[in-house]
Amino acid sequence: MILGSSNSEKTMVALAVSSSGITSFRRHYSFQLRRPQNPPTQAAVSSSSSSAASPGFDLSTLESAINKKDSSGVKEALDQLSEEGWAKKWSSQPYMSRRTTSLRELTNLGIKNAENLAIPSVRNDAAFLVTVVGTTSVLAVIAGQLPGDWGFFVPYLVGSISLVVLGVGSVSPGLLQAAISGFSTFFPDYQERLAAHEAAHFLVAYLIGLPILGYSLDIGKEHVNLIDERLAKLIYSGQLDSKELDRLAAVAMAGLAAEGLKYDKVIGQSADLFSLQRFINRSQPKISNEQQQNLTRWAVLYSASLLKNNKTIHEALMAAMSNNASVLECIKTIETAS
Repeated sequence: MILGSSNSEKTMVALAVSSSGITSFRRHYSFQLRRPQNPPTQAAVSSSSSSAASPGFDLSTLESAINKKDSSGVKEALDQLSEEGWAKKWSSQPYMSRRTTSLRELTNLGIKNAENLAIPSVRNDAAFLVTVVGTTSVLAVIAGQLPGDWGFFVPYLVGSISLVVLGVGSVSPGLLQAAISGFSTFFPDYQERLAAHEAAHFLVAYLIGLPILGYSLDIGKEHVNLIDERLAKLIYSGQLDSKELDRLAAVAMAGLAAEGLKYDKVIGQSADLFSLQRFINRSQPKISNEQQQNLTRWAVLYSASLLKNNKTIHEALMAAMSNNASVLECIKTIETAS
């Protein structure tokens, strides 16, 4: 996670790259310190259609706030809808402070290979490089059968492609990362894994009361946007307290938890763990390495518990996000799925 910029208006919390500079998923949270002067306008569904989708409840205020990227307005609208009896899932989870958590608890909850959650996966990286080397080697052998000088020079040219790829990865890791991200889409579990991961961030944030203003499942742009003025100020000043750190930790670990519940190997954890570490670095009071490890385990346990208890909603949200549903439609999905 890359935190912060010198820009006084915005602190970007970007869940982006692993220590090697290569990862298969990229996701970020952006926290807007204050409301933009000229919020972007978007085509909005009419108020009547919003009301029709939820008989007896007017969602036009919520829709307008989402379109304006107004985090305070979104929160106020959802709070009001919750009081009226519609947004029952919004901020529905009582605050639970962290406690000592063991790997056994994660395993008992259903997390697969809990002891390996923090080990970065190189599945996609290795598959890409093996494919490049294997393909160029085969082509070089075939090219060796060409007549004359072609059979001498072409194999060398084809064989050098692997070296070029490695060189690009050393000089510009971002380009290699983009290639690997594109290649990873050929894995049959890619889209489902990605949807499960991002939907988990979205759902857990919603359940604990953090407004979501956008998301993307596009290759290289996978993210869920959380914009909260108060949290942004705390992060920017390095004054996150224990309660807010716990909430952000739960959201940051939600994607990892979702993958851990479903797959034997987690692919997108490097960015999430990096994000959590930067949140920890922006918190007060400072916590020890042992406490940081326990916070990570507790956050995975807590978010995984929320996902298991809301499995039907999580799956419905995955489907909605995979179909490029709007944020408002995703919220409706959360509130209406049973």
